[in-house]
Amino acid sequence: MGYRVFAVNPGSTSTKIALFDGEECLFSRNVSHEAEKLAEFGTVAEQLPYRRDMILELLKENGISLEGVDAFVGRGGGLLSMEGGVYEIDGLVLEHARTCANGVIHPATLGPQIADALAKQYGAREFVVNPPDVDELQDLARMTGIDGVYRTVHLHALNLKETAIRHAASMGRKYEECNFVVCHIGGGVSVSAHRRGRMVDGYDIVGGEGPMSPTRCGAVSASDLMTYMKDGEKTPKDILALCHKSGGFVSLLGTSDAREVTARAEAGDKKAEMAWNTMIYQIAKGIGAMASVLKGDVDGILLGGGMVHSEDLVEQIRGYCGYIAPVTAYPGEFEMEAMAAGAIRVLKGEEQAKHYTGKPGWNGFGF
Repeated sequence: MGYRVFAVNPGSTSTKIALFDGEECLFSRNVSHEAEKLAEFGTVAEQLPYRRDMILELLKENGISLEGVDAFVGRGGGLLSMEGGVYEIDGLVLEHARTCANGVIHPATLGPQIADALAKQYGAREFVVNPPDVDELQDLARMTGIDGVYRTVHLHALNLKETAIRHAASMGRKYEECNFVVCHIGGGVSVSAHRRGRMVDGYDIVGGEGPMSPTRCGAVSASDLMTYMKDGEKTPKDILALCHKSGGFVSLLGTSDAREVTARAEAGDKKAEMAWNTMIYQIAKGIGAMASVLKGDVDGILLGGGMVHSEDLVEQIRGYCGYIAPVTAYPGEFEMEAMAAGAIRVLKGEEQAKHYTGKPGWNGFGF
């Protein structure tokens, strides 16, 4: 028997839950929430009792007890930038998650809050692991061409780092000993450079950087956006929506389902075919850029996320980037496993839990 960990990952219309005993997943479900019900709540934070109670009811229906759970882990969100790692959930984490201190409103902010409620009920420790707010950029990745405007990143840090940790282990090495370009390719697309255990560069996918994806527009020139706003009478709010929910395939094709896009392409829809291939092309460009950040010293190019189930996507990326380093596909996501694994490393004493300071991990260059 290993340590028992319960992981909670709230999404837009569902909450993923999983109970682990060591590396073994004992129970997992995706708790669905009706959009009409969620619309009754004024803020995301107000959904907390509803989502918590649905989780507990589902567990009861399936005869699953949380007695004896050693730790509860919630998907993080709403926090200010920090280095990667496992963080104890405390009052400041909860306050920043509840108020979306970083300005990004997403149901993932409920993760720490639900974990805290359950941990207090069952007397266990509580953590967040590599939340989306992880920012380990090297200094050269910070500056822009606008004085006083500096780069931060929002990436799928949890899945990116877990994919890298697992791949390093498959090589008989530690994550901290390797250099990787790691991609998460799902509803959003993250491309990142990892040097010796730190994610030193990547794209701010919430802000509109990087490749387009099923729901995100990706990088578009400022002048084109200004023309788009003027001609279409769009507002800054409309532009932000393109960056995280209404861009990419949604804007081009009216769907966020990559399977539908590829089916339409195979049926002769030229626009769908172009959109699919353009997304892959942009991902490959991002990989090349991150390989340059690592000065060509790349131990592997790692692809994770739901769209990596597509053999065509993997083979196209291999064709573009295989000359840089071996391309390895890890279809799907390791988010639930990654949350549990992070907590277990702390419980075993293999890793020290960190304290969230509530201060941005980077505060300027000092000049």
